[in-house]
Amino acid sequence: MLSREDESYEAVRRLAAGVAVDRAFDVRDPESWIGLDFGVRDLAWRQPELFHSNASPSGRRLSWGPGAWLPTVTWSRKPGDAELALALCHRDGWIREAALSHAEERPAVLALVVIRCADWAGPVRERARALLATVPPDQFAAHAALILRVGRRPRGDFAQELLTGALHTGPAAQVQVLLDSGDRATARLAHRVAVERRLLPAARLAQTAARHRDIVVQDLCAKAAVATLGAGAFAQFTEVVAPLLASRQPQVRAAGVTALHQSGRHCDAEPYLTDRSAVVRACARWVLRQGGTDPAPLYRALCADPAARPAAAVGLGECGVREDTDRVRALLAHPVPQVRACAVAGLRALETVRVDDIRPLLDDPSAAVVRQATAALLPWADHIPPQQLRELLAEDRPRHQRVAAARLLWAVGARA
Repeated sequence: MLSREDESYEAVRRLAAGVAVDRAFDVRDPESWIGLDFGVRDLAWRQPELFHSNASPSGRRLSWGPGAWLPTVTWSRKPGDAELALALCHRDGWIREAALSHAEERPAVLALVVIRCADWAGPVRERARALLATVPPDQFAAHAALILRVGRRPRGDFAQELLTGALHTGPAAQVQVLLDSGDRATARLAHRVAVERRLLPAARLAQTAARHRDIVVQDLCAKAAVATLGAGAFAQFTEVVAPLLASRQPQVRAAGVTALHQSGRHCDAEPYLTDRSAVVRACARWVLRQGGTDPAPLYRALCADPAARPAAAVGLGECGVREDTDRVRALLAHPVPQVRACAVAGLRALETVRVDDIRPLLDDPSAAVVRQATAALLPWADHIPPQQLRELLAEDRPRHQRVAAARLLWAVGARA
């Protein structure tokens, strides 16, 4: 498989040989256009036989091999798309500027006009911007990913502003087509505009929040979906709140739990008191309190038999009082590993960790328990017998125990 650099060089060679732009490289990939721009200049130094410039009384000249097009600043004939693409990337600013005069109504090289809008040379940059400003806004969507990449450059804001303006004022279809973009920045922009323009129904927002792969889009759509709920919006529970609650993403579930308050379903937050995410548990406690229910007694009841809901121990630690310490500490010996791990986390939340209680758990067969025990003992690492930590480093020990011992020994050494 070729590297990105080699792919760029190959694209340059194909264009120099007269291969059509859409066959020389993947024109759908913004990185291919950026690579082409750098590749032309790089190969001009490495393989000058492909490109050469000559000064002449009539101006600067550029040629692309024997018998090929020989343009000047005034251009003797109309270039082909492949020739024009190479000229738009040339290291000579005079040639890049002159090439722009032939780029109007040439969609095959519009991407390079976008790149030239951030050119370091002022005359090239201004000419490219004037040209791009005349392009129909509906053509921007095809190059949205490239525009957003160029927009991160010091002088790259022009094309990005044109794109954003076109999405805000243009037909909704222009935004809709970008919602499913595989480019992360493009999908984020499209969803942000769609939310601002209220182009998506609440149910679609909730489904997107629950299923989208990007965390920024998830959060954006979750908040927008919840914002559509009015006071006592019970009827919207199934299509808006339920998908949020079913999401695998903590921040989306948290939004769904918070929405239970607006939906008037405070009691439905109770199952989320023992969610695996701390932020979801916190939201569940808030919703229950808004409905007049103190979550602490519920946690205490759950801790009597936490096998089905192990996070009850850490939840009690997060909202309980120091008098709950013994109740949580008793769960350190529970047969279910997840309960033991949550009990350690609960003691940390209560700030009632005792080294002698947690130290034996460094030998636990469960990696989750050992990770929690290590986190709890790190502030007290110098209180652990060194011999115990050295024994945990033995090769026959499970990896999670050896890692724990190494972390604790490093903590002792760092304080020495």
